[in-house]
Amino acid sequence: MGYGVKTDYSTGRDLDLDKTYRNIVKPAVEEAGLKCIRADDLKHSGIIDVPMYYYLFAADVVVADLSAYNPNAFYELGIRHALKPYTTIAIAEKELKYPFDLNHIVIRPYEHLGKGIDHDEVVRFRGELKEAIEQILSTPNIDSPVYTFLNDLTPPALRKAPDIDASNPRDSLSSILDFAQSALDKNDFLGAKSLFQAALVIDPNSTFIKQRIALSTYKSKHPDVLTSLYEAYDVLQTLEPQVTTDPETLGLLGAVCKRLWESTEDKAWLDKSIFYYEKSFYIKNDYYNGINYAYLLNVRGNISDKINAIADYVLATRARQKVISICESLLEYNFESRGDRYWILATLEEAYFGIGDQVKYSETKARAESIVIGKWQRETTEEQIGKLAALLAKSPF
Repeated sequence: MGYGVKTDYSTGRDLDLDKTYRNIVKPAVEEAGLKCIRADDLKHSGIIDVPMYYYLFAADVVVADLSAYNPNAFYELGIRHALKPYTTIAIAEKELKYPFDLNHIVIRPYEHLGKGIDHDEVVRFRGELKEAIEQILSTPNIDSPVYTFLNDLTPPALRKAPDIDASNPRDSLSSILDFAQSALDKNDFLGAKSLFQAALVIDPNSTFIKQRIALSTYKSKHPDVLTSLYEAYDVLQTLEPQVTTDPETLGLLGAVCKRLWESTEDKAWLDKSIFYYEKSFYIKNDYYNGINYAYLLNVRGNISDKINAIADYVLATRARQKVISICESLLEYNFESRGDRYWILATLEEAYFGIGDQVKYSETKARAESIVIGKWQRETTEEQIGKLAALLAKSPF
């Protein structure tokens, strides 16, 4: 499985796979009497691939989480199916649109809610997974399509196991990422950056880790704001932003370019920020990138000639209408279980204000104020709407 927060490109949703692992998979495996290992739990003198391939071969049971249409997980499942005729379990978030070739294998579904998982669903699926593990251990029927269709195939044998050091879990990729995230949560951005860079040595091709390095870098403002922004921008350039469809990369580029525009007043950075936010918005179909995209269109409209200004203001209105549709759909489905309830309402509030619907703006504002947790949240929202009001006062029509 992947680690960290992954975007399901087919639905635009973010799935926190670490929560799946820690709350469902690992407890279910341990309750079934086995030791649970994910590749990033291991320390190895080289890259992460060695322990990953070894345990795909040697594990008594492999659980493959195919959520978010993760190509690595599909590939690794194929390796397991080629190496072992049985004791492989495939799981996935219920909205996975899996390829036709997997129609003939059992994929056990579970449900994510945004970046979290409902407690009842955790309990239900953890029990189901534990039962499945116990059943295949007691009765190991063939579950690999390779050995099903090539029924005379003999599984391979390994002459010598690789040297894998699991003696110091503090040095594992998983542990380093946990420390890095903890530093990030505490606003220790330089510490987080250093730890994420150490993690990148272990997993040098990780898009997730590079994204976190970029985030930590520009948040650190070290040694100064402009230098940190340029450095973060350079990190993100290694992720091929002109062709990528990764909304996290595009969203980060939108944020970095927006801040470069604010720091330099170079319109080229504003144009880039709009480009990245727009691309991410239409790929991910999310309210965060959408509301930023709309706002920056108004910013650009205020410094453009009249024809281009009108075009940008029209596009901003259309983007806000789409954001409203997204947010209203989120209000209708398990809204109370979400961790971003305030920001959904605050975004809806700003979108209604932006299109001039004062009645719904006031209603949504009151609802957002009723659930706000920190004073800073309202201050952020009020400041943003104040900036938007100043822009709309200069509307070209």
